[in-house]
Amino acid sequence: MEYILLGDGGHSRVIREMIHEKFGDKVVAILDDKYTVINEKTSIIYGPLSLIDQLLTENRKVVIAIGSNQVRKKIQHQLKIDSFQYGKVIHSSAIVSSSAFIGNGTVIMPGVYINAGVSINEHCIINTGAIIEHDTKIDSFVHISPNATLTGDVSIEEGVHIGASSTVIPGKHVGSWSTVGAGSTVIKNIPSQSTAVGCPTRIVSEQIKNNMEIRL
Repeated sequence: MEYILLGDGGHSRVIREMIHEKFGDKVVAILDDKYTVINEKTSIIYGPLSLIDQLLTENRKVVIAIGSNQVRKKIQHQLKIDSFQYGKVIHSSAIVSSSAFIGNGTVIMPGVYINAGVSINEHCIINTGAIIEHDTKIDSFVHISPNATLTGDVSIEEGVHIGASSTVIPGKHVGSWSTVGAGSTVIKNIPSQSTAVGCPTRIVSEQIKNNMEIRL
């Protein structure tokens, strides 16, 4: 299997190294609209996103290698690629329960623990050292930052960003497109479109869903 990465920033470089470590030189293209012309370096094609139609084949998988949840969703919506054409990338040091579900397009970084009964939907980032405990449900386009812990039976809706080293205690729910600040402890449910910070968390802002990047 070969890979096409969409996006050419720091997050993309990490994913490229993960693929190289596990599979060898399997990244065949890195596409980003900062490239206005097509060029090839060290057997990798660099070009704009529009090149995807020419490069995508049955034996190639696509990964949207961009850290922003909103941008990943926007690109996925625009490209209209079938779900099975997106690849999941799981670092060799991650420990993933055999009963866990990992959706297409999701990336599992080094040192992650994913325990029994966990469900992670499509195009998520589970970043370095994160712990996802039993029966937790994570919707699409979520980013769980480094060293964050989701304890048992947590529910995370679409587009949520859980900050680095934060903790969500058992059974709590974080609503769609909310942000939990770094180092926070969530002991109550967080409503959609909110920003919550602190230990324990407090809501510091709520907004009406009017961002076109989210609404598409």
